[in-house]
Parts: sequence; C-alpha cells; structure tokens
Amino acid sequence: MWIEIVTPAPPWTQYGNRVTALRWARILRELGHRVSVAQSYQGRPVDLLIALHAKRSYSAVCSFRRLCPERPLIVALTGTDLYRDLPRSRRAQTSVALATRLVVLQPKALDEFRPHLRQKARVIFQSVSPAAQKPIPYANAAGKSFDVCVIGHLRPVKDPFRAALAARRLPQESRIRILHFGAAMTPQMASFAREEMERNIRYRWLGERPRWRVQQVLSRSPLCVLSSRLEGGANLLSEAIVNQVPVLASRIPGSIGILGNEYPGFFSVGNTAQLAQLLYRSETDSEFLARLRSHCAGLSPLFRPEREMAAWKLLLNELAGHQD
Repeated sequence: MWIEIVTPAPPWTQYGNRVTALRWARILRELGHRVSVAQSYQGRPVDLLIALHAKRSYSAVCSFRRLCPERPLIVALTGTDLYRDLPRSRRAQTSVALATRLVVLQPKALDEFRPHLRQKARVIFQSVSPAAQKPIPYANAAGKSFDVCVIGHLRPVKDPFRAALAARRLPQESRIRILHFGAAMTPQMASFAREEMERNIRYRWLGERPRWRVQQVLSRSPLCVLSSRLEGGANLLSEAIVNQVPVLASRIPGSIGILGNEYPGFFSVGNTAQLAQLLYRSETDSEFLARLRSHCAGLSPLFRPEREMAAWKLLLNELAGHQD
C-alpha cells in the first residue's frame, strides 16, 4: 500500500506526535508498504491516510475524504483530542466521524467513545526498544544524589514544574535532584525554568537534548515523574517501563490506562504535597521503590516492538477486508 501519515508536528522537532509518526512509518515500511510523513495532506491519491491528532488534522481528513471517498482513513487520537477537544470541538468530532478506524494508545481511551465509535477504535501500545546497555541498578550510596528524571517540553498541559515545586518541600537531608529535559515552548516558560533553578538548588533544567541522550539518562535514573494534566498514552511511560525505571505519575485516564488503577505511584493532578511525599518515600523506602519497579517491569511485554508491528499488520489486514 501507499500510505501517508499526517502530523501537525514540524519535521525538525522532537514533539511526541512527530516521534510517534516516524516510528509508525518505520513499522509500516518494515511491513512492506510505501510510506511518507507530512505536516499536511497535499492531495496525493494514497491508498491510506493516517492522521495524527483529530482536531489539528481536520483539514487533511476532510480533503482526503473528499478526494478519495472510498479509501480507508485512520485517525489517531491524542490526549488533547480525547480529554479536551472531542466533547466540544466540531472539528475533532468531524474527523472522528469520517474515519474508517480510530487508533488510541491505551485501553481506557475507549471509555471516551460512544458505542458506535468504540466499534471502530483499536488500541495500539507504543513500542520501545530497550536501552542498548542494560540499565544499571541504582545504588543508594552515601553522598550520591538521587536524580529524578522529568522529560517533557515546557507546556502548561504538562504541568512542567510540579516536580520542582515538590522538591522544594523535601527535608534538608534528602539527596533528590530534579533533572528536567525538554524545550521551552515560549520565552516565558524559559524564564520560569531559569528562575526556578536560581531559587531551587534541587532543580536543573537541561533544555532540549538529543533523543538518544535523554533515553540514556532515563535508563540510568532511579525514578521519573510524569505530571501531565492530559495524556493520550505518554511515550515516556512506555520508555520508563521498558527500561525498568519506576514512575510517579499524575492520576489521569491516559496514565491509568497504562499503569492500572491500583498503581501505588499515582498522585492527584497538581497536588504538590502528595508528589513530595512520594518522592521522599521513593528515596528512603527501598521496598516501595522496588514495588514500583516490579509493577512497571510486569507491563513491559505490552511495549515490545513486535507487538506493535503485529497490531498494525492486523489493522491493515482488517482495512483490506473492509474494502473488499
């Protein structure tokens, strides 16, 4: 098949949607298909269009459906689609209605659809290849800092400074440092990050770094924090789980759908005090940290590359039968 993937994320960025689009393109090529990735649909008569982001890819969805009314169309929904735009955005609703199939990244997302839409939705977990080197177990040695990794661009929806604010509440004897990787989306966000570093000795904003470097740091970290207000199924969770890195996460549907409702590392969205307590417990209670790690390790088979490839192969075969 000739397949085009449309994502609003620019090609030079490391935004989550761009990372996902490139991974899907690689998988589909390995399955024998011709694949291109673009920011917008240019009217080419492709056999299949995959639109990442229902609301922001609305124009591409409508154009493709008008020019190729009989050909299959997949719309992949992001966290902002599912938990903000879908209930109130006509554009997001139209994209979903026009799609032949919908793709979501974790099973709890299915709860957001009415029955007629749920029937055409498929769950595909985001795969991750483990770090080239086996993760080095964290040794709680005297004098060594306990470096907590935060990975995510500085955007309000990510609640990017929650871990830094929680670190301010830690007792003096704590050795926790917050290492924050991610680009500032506005000059104001960059200023906030620099100001936080000046007044918070536990916080270091390291900006945007090469993806391989960030993954290397994550794989060697004793803990990471995902504080987002909205996520469709964060790739950070997949990466942490596969690399056996425990996670403290905001209790949002997109993370519950991956970690499970009973995961002990959740804190309420925006609750600095809860996160501070979990951070300190993770640092000082080795049994609790091991419990988090064990839970995450048990989920790692969900994110194997061969599983994601098999899911895409099944979906494309399903679409081929749909056209017959």
